[in-house]
Parts: sequence; C-alpha cells; structure tokens
Amino acid sequence: MKKLLIFIPFLILNCAQADQTLKKIKDNGIVVMGVRESSGALSYTLGNGKYVGYHIDICNKVLAGIQKQLGIKKLEIKYLPVTSQNRIPLIQNGTIDIECGSTTNNLSRQKDVAFAVTTFVEEVRMAVLAKSGISSISQLGGKTIATTTGTTSVQTLRKHERATGINFKEIYGKDHSDSFLLLESGRADAFVMDGTILSGNIARAKNPSDFKIVGEVLSIEPIAIMLRKDDPDFKKAVDENIKGIIKSGEIAKLWNKWFMQPIPPTNIKVGIPVNENTKLAWANPNDKPMEEYTTKK
Repeated sequence: MKKLLIFIPFLILNCAQADQTLKKIKDNGIVVMGVRESSGALSYTLGNGKYVGYHIDICNKVLAGIQKQLGIKKLEIKYLPVTSQNRIPLIQNGTIDIECGSTTNNLSRQKDVAFAVTTFVEEVRMAVLAKSGISSISQLGGKTIATTTGTTSVQTLRKHERATGINFKEIYGKDHSDSFLLLESGRADAFVMDGTILSGNIARAKNPSDFKIVGEVLSIEPIAIMLRKDDPDFKKAVDENIKGIIKSGEIAKLWNKWFMQPIPPTNIKVGIPVNENTKLAWANPNDKPMEEYTTKK
C-alpha cells in the first residue's frame, strides 16, 4: 500500500506536466519546431539556419493560428534540426514542441507520442542509379541497400512478400542526405525510403538524371506532424488549424508549391502529383496509424 500511495501523486504530477504546451507558448512567446535537414520537399535546409518545405509551411501557418488563438502579439519560432534517431526523445523531453519533418504515424510510435491529422500519405520506394539496370525487388539479391538510421524502411522491405528469400546487405546513413550519398558514391546499390524524400534528394543532386525511382510500392504510410502525448488541448489546436488549411484549399496550393513547381536551391521540380490516399486523408481528416492502411484489402 505504501508503494501505491507514493506512486499515485507522481502519476498526477506527470499528467499535469504533460498538458501544458499552449500555456508554455503563451507564457514564453516561444515555440521550438523540430525540422529536418534533408527530408525531401517536406522539410530541408537551405543553410545558415534557413529551413523550408511543405511541412514547415504547414507548421508555420498552424502556429500563426495558435498565436491568434492565444492573443500573443509576437511569437518567436526557433528551428531545431532533428534526426530519425532523436526526434521522438526530443518531443518526449520537451526540447521541441512540434516536429515538422517526415515522420510516419504508426502504432508503435503512438505509444510514445501523438500525431496531428495526416497531411500526406507516402509510398515507400527505392532509388537506384539509372545505369544500374535494377527495376524490381527481385533484383536486390547480393546488393547493398542504404536507408537512414531510425527509420523503418529496410524492415518494411524485408517484410515485403516479393523480398522473401532475397539476401542483401544493409548500410545506414545518419540522415537522408547521408543515405543518398551512399547511393550517389556507389557504396550502395539502392536507397529505400519515402518517395518524396527520394525525389527531393534526386532533385537537389548534381546530376538528377543519374538516378531513378523504381520497383514496387513497399508500403503506404501516413506522414504527420508529431506532438507530445497526453496534451489534448495542443493537439486539438494543431488539428483544427490543419483542418482549416485543408478546407480553405491552402494545403493543395502548398502541395503545388513544393511538389509541382521548381524549388530552391536548384530550382528543379520534384514532380509528384497528389496521390489518391492523400486526397482521401484531406477529405476526411484523421490520425489513423499506418497499420490501418496496410491491413485494408
């Protein structure tokens, strides 16, 4: 009984601390946004502390809405680059308030963090050198496959039915640009990752025509803005602002800006039209995990 009496106040304190992001923002006039340095057109750096992309634009609009809701005259947004490895711990420990990168919403991650309504439904593919002759999973036997530490892409490849019995070597980059460099330099035969990340890195390569995206779709994954768990007021504020961006048609304009028009710094077009799953997510905003997409027949 003594252990129970000691533990209950801790739980109450823990819950009270979790539900405070809006108060923290209002009191300090500061919000820390987790961003990625090479997540394709979703979130990337131009250098000198400048971060741009589809998800960063969405997050900036969401935070402008929250600023208005809270009645704050000035809101300072601090950008903090995160990686696939540290993004969840940095959300959990309060270092960042909102993560605007390329994170898949799945059941495992939902145990540790929360996700806003889905803003993009991704298809995982693989990029290869155009001269490699690789066009299918069946050709990966004995090859070296690159992916990024802290992501699930190679595990997804291994689980794919067409990869059954195929042996390949795994090599990991510390971030997406590092993984792409493994392919570009010839140390890897293929780079398995979200299609938009592959396309974005190819668009910014020295010779984009040297690469192509090939093979079967390995998985369908909802990509969403990541938040702290057990903070319903902040999640509601973020969700409502995203729904407003969707309803106004602004999200479609942002898609066109980042995926269908030339983007900096190379002014090359990524060229990915909105897919049907993303259109469905916009039509019926939800925070369903990846597993609800993959189990559909």
